[in-house]
This record gives sequence, C-alpha cells and structure tokens, in this order.
Amino acid sequence: MKRIAVLVMVAVLLGGCGQEPEQKKFDAQYFDYFDTFTSFTVYAKDEGQFEEYEEIFASELEAYHQMFDIYRNYNGLNNIKTINDNAGITPVQVDKEILGLLEFAKEEYGKTGGRVNVAMGSVLSVWHEYREYGISNPERAQIPDMQELQRAAGHMDMEKVQIDRGKSTVYLEDPSMSLDVGAVAKGYAAQRICVRLQEAGVVSALVSIGGNVQAIGLKGDGTPWRVGIQNPDNSGGMSYLHALNLQDLALVTSGTYQRYYEVEGIRYHHIIDQETLMPRHEFVSVSILSPDGAEADALSTAVFNMPLEEGLALVESLENTEAFWVCEDGREIFSSGFKKFVKD
Repeated sequence: MKRIAVLVMVAVLLGGCGQEPEQKKFDAQYFDYFDTFTSFTVYAKDEGQFEEYEEIFASELEAYHQMFDIYRNYNGLNNIKTINDNAGITPVQVDKEILGLLEFAKEEYGKTGGRVNVAMGSVLSVWHEYREYGISNPERAQIPDMQELQRAAGHMDMEKVQIDRGKSTVYLEDPSMSLDVGAVAKGYAAQRICVRLQEAGVVSALVSIGGNVQAIGLKGDGTPWRVGIQNPDNSGGMSYLHALNLQDLALVTSGTYQRYYEVEGIRYHHIIDQETLMPRHEFVSVSILSPDGAEADALSTAVFNMPLEEGLALVESLENTEAFWVCEDGREIFSSGFKKFVKD
C-alpha cells in the first residue's frame, strides 16, 4: 500500500478558551485504491490520534477497494469479480457491504429510470476494450460496432441480479452478464467510510476518492470546507470553475475530460447511455451536491445521461440535493439552490 501521511503544523483552537484541546490539521494521500488518487484531511488533537484515524481510513479504503474490484481476485475474499466469474453458475456468498452496495444500486436504478445501471458490465467492457486500445494506438482507434454493442446489451437486465440477504449471496442469472459498479462504488465507499470515522470520534474531516468529495462537519477553525469544481477546459489557466463551501455534504462530478479517447477528432468518454449504448454529448460535466455521497455519485451519472429538463426535474424533486451542469457549448446551468453554496 503506497501512502504518504503529511503532518501540517497548523494549530486551531476549537470552542472557547479551555473548553477544547488544540486541533491540528493532518493530511494523507493514497495512490493504489480504486485506480485513482485519494486524500484524507482530518483535524485531530495530536499525531497519535491522527494515526488512529488514518489507520481506520486506510483499512476501510483498502477493504472497499478489494470488495468492489471488478478486475482482480484477492485471497480469501469473494468480491464483485467473483460474482461476475460465477454468472450463470452459482450464487456467491459475499460481505454485507457488497449486498448493501448492490441493493442501493437497485434502488437508484428504479429512482432514475435505469439511467444508472450496474448490470451494464457487458456493454461497458466493450467500450473499455476499445478505449484502452485507442489510447495505446491512437492512429488505429475505433468505436465499437453497434451490432457488437447491441449483442452485449442483451445481457444487462437488472432483474437478473438476484440478492439473497438471508443467505448473504448474489447470483447473476444470465451467464453472459457482468456487474460494473464504477458509477456508485467510490461514492458508496466514501459515505460508509465517513460514517465509520464519525463513529470513531472524527468531527472534522474531508475525504476525496477520485473526485468524490465528502465533508464531515466544519474545518478545525469553524469555517466550511472549501472545494473547487474542476474546469473541464483549463486552457485559459483556470483550474476550477467555482469554489463551494461544504459542511456535512458530498460533491461528486461526472465529466468527459478524464477518461476518454478520440476517433477521427471526436471524443468518446466513459459515461455510456444505456438507451443509445453511446456516450452523450450534451454536457461536459455534471456535479451533484447531497448529504449522502453514495446518492451523489449515482445521481452524477444518472443526470449526465438525462436531457437537461429531465435531470433538472429529478434533482428539484429530491430533498437537500442540488446540481450544476456544464454544457457542451459552455453554458452553465444551476439547480435552484446550488448557488447558495458557491463562494468564488
């Protein structure tokens, strides 16, 4: 496990004089989980307490990474890959957190009209293969043939994902289907890790797993956590479009600007619409604010795959949920309450 823990020597007095011990800000970074960069910032009374919190964070992060992995096996662990490997063969007994993730994914599938579908592994694996080849061989990059995609789409029926809570098993009825939990895994993990940290006594922290950002409480000095929304086009030197103030909120962005490849000058990103089996091009990013990091992660994909009017109506129907769209033509669209969090 490659991680760097960096102590930032900034003392902050919480509460009135004599009421609370001094709190120091500590940071740790990780590079081996969920195939992305992860950071953990927390206020603690001393380095010993930080090490306690950091050990909880790192062990939880590693556990979720392994459980939700679709590419690798781990000794003594049945994970998402194990479920996929046994599609059409046998139910697989798994940890309750995998059951929770998949039950949550089913709820979001229903709530969003199927716009986020973890049973799309057959289709997403086709796109993944073409994208990886296109990145490595740009002069020979191609997009998948529609017939190939349609054949794969015959194996993404969420109803064929059978969860037995009593036996703690998951079974894929279709032997040609597979799960891809990329649209929900990081947000779900961040949400669960934050709950675990709060149970351990953490009252001030910021977790970021590949851009899935979740804040616990306020910063040590009593001010909100300040988080930027990445600028999809930083050619002008602006890294962020807007800075937001967060307290007990998650911010998750789905965008076209990180995982993509080009074919004949057209960019094909990784967010695939289950109706067209192709990437949509109305937006370059969609950001969701929610108290629940798992919900924010799922919605960022679902709303990205909806026409603007439909996505806006869904967001406005949900309590304590806001959204921000960056359109292909550069327009910025805000849900009704989003701007109150913007503090540029």
